[in-house]
Amino acid sequence: MPVTNPRFDLAAPVPAWESLGAVHLVAIGGAGMSAVARLLLARGVVVSGSDAADSPALEALRAAGARVAVGHDPAHLAGVDTVVVSSAVREDNPELAAARSAGLRVLHRSQALAALLGRSRAVAVAGTNGKTTTTAMLVVALAEAGADPSFACGGEVAQLGTNAALGTGDAFVVEADESDGSFVVYRPAVGVVTTVQPDHLDFYGTPQAVTAAFGDFAATVADLLVVSADDPGAAALARSERARGRRVLTFGASAGADLRLLATTAEGLGTRTTVVHHGSRVELVLAVPGAHNVANASAALLAAVDGLGAERGAVLRGLAGFTGARRRFEVRGVVGDVTVVDDYAHNPAKVAAVVSTAAGVLERAGRGRLLVVFQPHLYSRTRDFAEQFAAALEPADHVVLLDVYGAREAPEPGVTSALVADPLVRAPGQRRVEVGVSRERAVSLVTEEAAPGDLVLTVGAGDVTALGPLLLQRLAAREAGG
Repeated sequence: MPVTNPRFDLAAPVPAWESLGAVHLVAIGGAGMSAVARLLLARGVVVSGSDAADSPALEALRAAGARVAVGHDPAHLAGVDTVVVSSAVREDNPELAAARSAGLRVLHRSQALAALLGRSRAVAVAGTNGKTTTTAMLVVALAEAGADPSFACGGEVAQLGTNAALGTGDAFVVEADESDGSFVVYRPAVGVVTTVQPDHLDFYGTPQAVTAAFGDFAATVADLLVVSADDPGAAALARSERARGRRVLTFGASAGADLRLLATTAEGLGTRTTVVHHGSRVELVLAVPGAHNVANASAALLAAVDGLGAERGAVLRGLAGFTGARRRFEVRGVVGDVTVVDDYAHNPAKVAAVVSTAAGVLERAGRGRLLVVFQPHLYSRTRDFAEQFAAALEPADHVVLLDVYGAREAPEPGVTSALVADPLVRAPGQRRVEVGVSRERAVSLVTEEAAPGDLVLTVGAGDVTALGPLLLQRLAAREAGG
């Protein structure tokens, strides 16, 4: 059964961006929404928006020409033709309710982004893990190859300083979010699936429904589907799509992968991997750490070269120069030989990848401990995956668990970060575990314990990201004797 969303008609024809008129975006400061706003502004569309609180993202959009207000009020819809929202915006939001009452066109964020694709040769990057980094890698690689792509990414591409831009080329790279089924609207020439794993069960209900949704996404791809051969869920998708006669290319260390990963060696914070592509061995060099990033880069390589026809050598140079996406193993600073890294990881596989990557960095250095401040994201996800989160955190020497960041969800009785702490305390090995502490207490605990050579990770999709600068300030004050 095709993906359905009870709030949005994802099967409806996508309007042309020229027909949208004046566009208002509710919660305009979010990563996905701000990307759409930037692209609309670049097209010359009149853009307004609102958000619950001011932020640097809102200030940047004002500077780009958007009329942005703090707070939600139906009066903000004056002169508006189209209202854009995400699934995170509830139906009782006063602006959304007023828009529906007035009969204004209401689009899901993904539908507005699909409208902006026009006649571009689109690449949609999907997957429960790795899609933001893969999208960013692909954009940087295509830019190095001279393609000058347009793009919309769920995080800022560090070396480009933005999460969205209109290029002069015909390629348009979009991060395709599966969380609410809306990734079926893009109908791209090239589709990428990094992983297919249970997540967003608050929307889908069952792991089987998640798997089916990726099948629906694959059915929208016109030319080439690029899929992981190592992830079991993605590999099953590749087999089923090939059986349907679809053009599929796979990447991974598994025997039979079309882009085969051979030996990987660490080089500082980066890696060097020998890969076999179309029968020839080439070196895939990255400046970012972790086996998961080797996989992400492999997906980007296939999409760029085999999907869009970019020159392989230029793509490899672009990947070698990739410096990361914001909040994806982002080094926030080093004080007193203590390194502070921030990461957006919020499901078990993502957390496992970033924690194991950090542990590997320390192991190669031969010194230092790993201190992790983790903020569980969503009550439903914490409830469903507490044991898996605990397993992902096991390599850490010290784990500080903040309270659950509920985001769009109301608290659930009995669902706290203690659900993660309990199995972590019982796990083999010696580690210190603190549970349910405030952000202020977390900063104090880590500052007191961190020693030269240690690596501190702040992990989660909520406001834990604000702790990085605070930790660096406290560490600097400690170094100064304050």
